[in-house]
Amino acid sequence: MLNLMIPIGLWWRLTALIDIRPSLKFSSLKMVGLALLITACSRHPIATYDKQIEGENNLFLNEVSFKNVPGWVADNHSEALVAFLKSCKKINSTSANIKLGNGKISISVEDWKKICAVGSKVKYGSKIESQYFFESNFTPYLIKNNYKSTGIFTGYYEPQLQGSWSPSVKYQFPIYGRPKDLVSIDLGAFRSELIGTQLAGRKFKNKIVPYHTRAEINSGALKGQQLELLWVDSAIEAFFLHIQGSGQIVFPDGSLLRIGFAARNGQRYTPIGRELIAMKVLKPNQVSLQSIQAWLAANPLAGLKLMEKNKAFIFFRILNEKGPIGAQGVVLTPGRSLAVDRKFIPLGLPIWLVTTEPGIDEKPLRRLVVTQDTGSAIKGPVRGDLFIGHGFKAGMVAGQMKQPGKYFILIPKKPIL
Repeated sequence: MLNLMIPIGLWWRLTALIDIRPSLKFSSLKMVGLALLITACSRHPIATYDKQIEGENNLFLNEVSFKNVPGWVADNHSEALVAFLKSCKKINSTSANIKLGNGKISISVEDWKKICAVGSKVKYGSKIESQYFFESNFTPYLIKNNYKSTGIFTGYYEPQLQGSWSPSVKYQFPIYGRPKDLVSIDLGAFRSELIGTQLAGRKFKNKIVPYHTRAEINSGALKGQQLELLWVDSAIEAFFLHIQGSGQIVFPDGSLLRIGFAARNGQRYTPIGRELIAMKVLKPNQVSLQSIQAWLAANPLAGLKLMEKNKAFIFFRILNEKGPIGAQGVVLTPGRSLAVDRKFIPLGLPIWLVTTEPGIDEKPLRRLVVTQDTGSAIKGPVRGDLFIGHGFKAGMVAGQMKQPGKYFILIPKKPIL
């Protein structure tokens, strides 16, 4: 049974350059008794907002028909089906007796596998059959955060950096692998309402203490541990590699290597775009990847101090896959993979995204995407980060994308096989 209406209070992205995260609190919400009774028993919820606490994130879903999903028939659903079937491969390797999701939206793996089996039989590249598959096996719901169905949607990409296997005058900035003393704690294993929440630290005298900050690592905290995977030629590019969570390294001989997220140090993320606004260097509407990079390049000493205000740090691993790997463990699909907040939205679900493209024209961007990634700055029920693609052009789009929008989640119907 889907429990859709109980409110919930609780890689690193370019998208968090400005801190747009709502206030998060660990607190319980008191709902009217009748509303709780209705939501516990009904698959078609009636939204109730009487005693919401202002500033908290609370998930509400309103069922709609596909006829009321803006632009639904105009998309090429076969492209989304390809991305969805990537998630299916991961789901099919999961034990059937568990559920995906945190209890607010949770679907049994057994039911997922049945739907994946149906999807795998759809003719490859057929828009009509793919559209019919989604319409026949899913029900769309408009996602709301309390009263509001509108949130912020941003973009991220896979950058290319110039690198070397050994340090030199040109290649001075190390990219580190995961330290042996780093401990990651999945709080969801202890309490179901904390699914998607992790802490990290290091072992010290039988205790877990905070891990080294970015400034401490830059000052040599990891020296002598042989954690350097490779070296790159720009501290600024390395910093933004941490925000994106994955990237390609171009070596002097032209060969390419893909690296991806391995772990984080668990320190608090501070968006440096917000710091530049506070310093009155940039106005809110001027903040983008390009404007921040330009300021950092023009102010190297102050730029280093500014980057170190972001205490968070990412460790990497070498990837053999043909694309960056998202939090679900599948290769991301440009334009079809979406990062979401796992406290609210499970990974692997199709979502109909309704927003606009960045730029002067702000053309409508309406397409079916799949939740396959997450990020520390992606917070709230109506918040998404779209994977744009690889390289410079994708970076130009991702660097400017910060658009209002909404989305409709597609929740599986009970499969009948």
